Amino acid sequence: MVETEQAELEAALGYHFRNPERLLRALTHSSLPAEAPGARGSLLESPADNEQLEFLGDAVLGLLVGEYLVAAYPHWSEGQLSKSRARLVNANSLCGAARRLRLGGYLRLGRGEEKTGGREKPALLADAYEAILAAVYLDGGLEAAREFVRRSLLREAAGFADDSDAADAKSALQELLQRSGRAPAEYRVVSESGPDHRKEFVVEVAVAGRALASAAGVSKKEAEKGAAHRALQALRGEPKSNEE
Repeated sequence: MVETEQAELEAALGYHFRNPERLLRALTHSSLPAEAPGARGSLLESPADNEQLEFLGDAVLGLLVGEYLVAAYPHWSEGQLSKSRARLVNANSLCGAARRLRLGGYLRLGRGEEKTGGREKPALLADAYEAILAAVYLDGGLEAAREFVRRSLLREAAGFADDSDAADAKSALQELLQRSGRAPAEYRVVSESGPDHRKEFVVEVAVAGRALASAAGVSKKEAEKGAAHRALQALRGEPKSNEE
């Protein structure tokens, strides 16, 4: 990783590392040290892989997501909180966050992993996200980690968190509209960007031609869920805690 790449990635992460070695280690997959124990980046030598950081990041993530859910949904039961936390921290959710950050392009992989498409493997990307979180936590403390999770994951939390009234936000919105005698929700893609293998979609939800909310996601389904959840918040008068 050259210095310009580090600066680009830190800008995407929203965090500047005091110790760049932590960032480099977080990006180092176990396949690289296994093939080249003395592998050197342009900044510094970092033969260690990111597996321990992944372990720590998993624990920090569980804490911060749990904290967020308790604050955002004080009326939820323990079961609802646990289910939503599980959905927010699962591999699909973390892979989506990693792709939004374009982590795949910065990973340090062994030749074999590179040849087999490691930069786009969901499990590998999810692991890298947890490792990056741990690196931020070690470098800047819990508040820096909290801000990173808020920016990179919880702003899109609406696409994954369960709604208290239904299995997902889209179903909950349709039920709310039906109960109030309003027209059903309609979804439309207002923009899409990025290459085919890393698309980002922005979807708007409207009722009777009136836009209620919009959200972004790495798939149309994720963006639709996010828009539905934000529409629910607007209709119910709830605070939009996952927006800036």
